[in-house]
Amino acid sequence: MQAPIVTNALTIDVEDYFQVSAFAPHIPRHEWPQRECRVERNVDRILALLDEKETKATFFTLGWIAERYPEIVRRIVTEGHELASHGYGHERASEQTESAFFSDINLAKLILEDLVGTEVKGYRAPSFSIGADNLWAFECLERAGYRYSSSIYPIRHDHYGMPEAPRHAHAIGGLLEIPATTLRFLNRNWPASGGGYFRLMPYSLSRWMLQRINNTDQLPAVFYFHPWEIDVEQPRIPGISRKTRFRHYVNISSMETRLKRLLGDFRWSRMDHLFLSEQR
Repeated sequence: MQAPIVTNALTIDVEDYFQVSAFAPHIPRHEWPQRECRVERNVDRILALLDEKETKATFFTLGWIAERYPEIVRRIVTEGHELASHGYGHERASEQTESAFFSDINLAKLILEDLVGTEVKGYRAPSFSIGADNLWAFECLERAGYRYSSSIYPIRHDHYGMPEAPRHAHAIGGLLEIPATTLRFLNRNWPASGGGYFRLMPYSLSRWMLQRINNTDQLPAVFYFHPWEIDVEQPRIPGISRKTRFRHYVNISSMETRLKRLLGDFRWSRMDHLFLSEQR
């Protein structure tokens, strides 16, 4: 008997190229308003691609972006996608005090909800920056009215990660944490989600990992990428390290083609429709 087809969660972290955490030492926050913004055109391209593939997704959106480009936010919702929060100013949760973190996530939620008139249920921390040292963040999220988070990546990485965390959706207090997807292999969690890994690995390997999670675990995968990852013409940032340059720009030219294959090879939907019980 053939196993049922599993529907996966497609997610987009809506931020611009100059807001990437790895660029923070090179682009001061006060320079953001003077930088060329390219997020609008890139989100337009993503929405067109999703429409072409008849796919719905979740857009984790910065409050900073929503204030400046409200029409993007309204289009996301009008076209049937889920609007979720990426915080206000793309500050790592691990670098904020508890009070500053609450102010950031609360402000972002209020801005997004005011623009579209619907509840914002989900949150994703910039750079998956909730881990063992700042688990207090979940109480803040619950207090701010969020219903789920996708803020832990259960891998070992030089900038983030909590490899000992559960690999799949689990409750933390009254909140549901839905981690980015990993494959358990050789007694280790391997990243099976994320634009950077997706651009680096052969497409066949990414497809195999997701298929194994669907077919063996019989659970949905959570895949994410950023609008700047399809933007070949984005400005190059001077002075960054070779490692940062490689991670940010590797295979950007082939990203959109790979995404089209991914949307065709798997079934996708919104986070809230997959993981919140009343939406199932």
